[in-house]
Amino acid sequence: MIFSQDKPVTSTDKTFILLRDDIVEGQITAGSKLSETELSTKYAVSRAVIREAINRLEACHIVERKANVGARVVALTPEGLLELYQVRESLEGMAARLAALNMTDEEIADLQLLLDGHFDEVKGGNSYYQEAGDVDFHYRIILGSKNKHLISMLYDGLYHLVRMYRVQLGMAGPRVTTAFDEHKHIVKAIANRDAELAEMLMRRHILYSKNNIQHKLT
Repeated sequence: MIFSQDKPVTSTDKTFILLRDDIVEGQITAGSKLSETELSTKYAVSRAVIREAINRLEACHIVERKANVGARVVALTPEGLLELYQVRESLEGMAARLAALNMTDEEIADLQLLLDGHFDEVKGGNSYYQEAGDVDFHYRIILGSKNKHLISMLYDGLYHLVRMYRVQLGMAGPRVTTAFDEHKHIVKAIANRDAELAEMLMRRHILYSKNNIQHKLT
């Protein structure tokens, strides 16, 4: 799963992806309780399928279980943002460094094409929404690191929780244009095989993103 976009196979796979996307995009509110009965009706599947999907979402860190409460969507908080982005800055900085060393010329060209495709979206300055997976700039760089353990930690572990903060709080407003420009500089450093600069630019980019989201949470 970590080397490609999700490919739903079973009913549980499909429900897991639908439920995950609804949580990430805020269709199911952060901090809200998850009712197996209500969700089984909404997604037209059994409670057993919902239960398994919730278990998998817990492993993605976007759902948590609390005693006497049950399963809830995680809340988006200043404290949670700080802890998550401290880890993200370090790991994605490392991913950018490794991507500069390990991505093929063709992969870098594809990354540049991806960014070119985002340009029209950014021109208006209103939003910079990137779907999960191969059309997400950060996802491409994570894969480009070619480090299986790092990919697993970022994609299987943190990616969708990061997306919750990015999609719901960080992909609109004045930050859009500057974030896109930062992406361009990161790609240039990777293309130039400047691993040190790529890491520095990625860490700075994530720090700026954290500061932008922090203002919306306080």
